[in-house]
Amino acid sequence: MSGVYVVLEDRGGRISRISWEAVAAANLLAAQSGAKANAVVIGAQTEALAKEAATKGVAKVVRIEHPLLAQYTADGFTTALEEFIRAESPDYFVFPHSYQVRDYVPALAARLGRVLIGDVTAIGDGPVFTRQLMQGRLSGNYKSTGSGPCFISVQSGAFRADTAESAAAESSTFTPTIDAAQIRTKPGEPFRGTAQTVDLGSAQMIVAVGRGIKEADNLPLIQDLAAALGAEIAASRPICDNGWLPIERQVGSSGQTVAPKLYLAVGISGAIQHLVGMKGSQCIVAINKDAEAPIFEVADYGIVGDLFEVVPALTEAIKSARQ
Repeated sequence: MSGVYVVLEDRGGRISRISWEAVAAANLLAAQSGAKANAVVIGAQTEALAKEAATKGVAKVVRIEHPLLAQYTADGFTTALEEFIRAESPDYFVFPHSYQVRDYVPALAARLGRVLIGDVTAIGDGPVFTRQLMQGRLSGNYKSTGSGPCFISVQSGAFRADTAESAAAESSTFTPTIDAAQIRTKPGEPFRGTAQTVDLGSAQMIVAVGRGIKEADNLPLIQDLAAALGAEIAASRPICDNGWLPIERQVGSSGQTVAPKLYLAVGISGAIQHLVGMKGSQCIVAINKDAEAPIFEVADYGIVGDLFEVVPALTEAIKSARQ
């Protein structure tokens, strides 16, 4: 058997947003051969996850089940997927570029004598896989050579999760042979950067603020706008470096990667380190007094003006429209 498979991750019993983005990437890859991608869910009991996966643009859902897969361990997931891949011989295996994937997939690829093309941002004909270098200053194109499956992971926000078509998929179960002695580590709590981490990656609307705000005492302007929209607040690195907002609200190459429906950038010039974290947003609106600011190159709508005049007027207009 050959084809394209995408491994889905769950967060709190639901499939994560970045997994749906990986499905979109996998279907884009599968379309080059006129096919659809197949999904893989892993655990001890995966029926609920399989039902959720079956409605989102895949041809088939494979349930890899074993009691030793009840909680994530690198050894367990690597062993299970290695056995499945050797049995099914897929062409491509797609993963979301998550902390979990970065933990075990390099070992999986090494066991099979392959490499992982990580953090892919685009897939072209060939297929050719594009990933960023030097914190987004450069892009490199990669092709898989040799025999065996090609492993890729896709960057959060690089592919639109809403492009996956809804369709009922068939389901099958694969039971790997795993011995308890193969699991060398004990599962712990899922990684979180801090106990108060804000998941900006799940936000539908974000108002992001940059150094144009000038000082921390002016942040209530941004907070009022975000409250009027029902949006999360984010920031560029200088704001968080100054301690004006918590580090978990930073967007960019050294912060979170986001892909909301609306990204409103206020007083952000648009350094490449920031752009790589938000360029996957569906609609980008920029407010900046510098008409030559790089942020306008990626913005869908731009307002050239003083944010201290524009933001209050915009906030009042939104409040009035909602009354």
